[in-house]
Amino acid sequence: MALPSPPPARVFAELLPAPAPAPSGREVHVSGSAELSAGPDRARVSLRLGSRKEAAGAARSSVARRLEYIAQSARQRGVPVCIIFSDFGKMQNVCNLLIEKLGTSVTISPPHFYHTPEAVDTLRRQVCVAAVGNTRRKAQEVCRLFGQSLGKPLLVREEETKEWGGHIDGHLSNSPDSLTVQERIQNATAYASCRVFAVFEIKGKENRRNKLL
Repeated sequence: MALPSPPPARVFAELLPAPAPAPSGREVHVSGSAELSAGPDRARVSLRLGSRKEAAGAARSSVARRLEYIAQSARQRGVPVCIIFSDFGKMQNVCNLLIEKLGTSVTISPPHFYHTPEAVDTLRRQVCVAAVGNTRRKAQEVCRLFGQSLGKPLLVREEETKEWGGHIDGHLSNSPDSLTVQERIQNATAYASCRVFAVFEIKGKENRRNKLL
């Protein structure tokens, strides 16, 4: 007797939903700022010589000798003859010496303090770097508060910069002559602020078991 034929096989198919994409890494979004100042790095002093000698030739000779003396004095103290100083202590010493040696025949204008373009660029870079550093420290503190560790930066964006104060070489100072050197330096001090926004990766707390292995 023949065995009955088995029923036809049935194949069941099921459409499974696609696996959800792996969640992106956790992030911390922070902003930070910094403000820095920089004093002037140059000073310009103007000199005016006069002579009361009656003869024009004698007067020119007297002025020439005094100009030569000024040039020699400046050279001996390592400052440029153009009377632009980067060392304010030397500037004061040279001016005092000229007044002592030449008396009332020399008129020295109050020093004009200013910033070179290189000094301004340095201040801008420094305040930006300081703002980024403050932002990173803030992110570290936030992660530490929740027992996490800070990962690599994903985004750093400079949002705002401000500059105020300071003088450039062509600036006409309207400071009164009665100001002291330190007061003039303070008036010529430049300020800059910067605010940045940053996104950092949050690294999960390291597994203690893995650390022991």
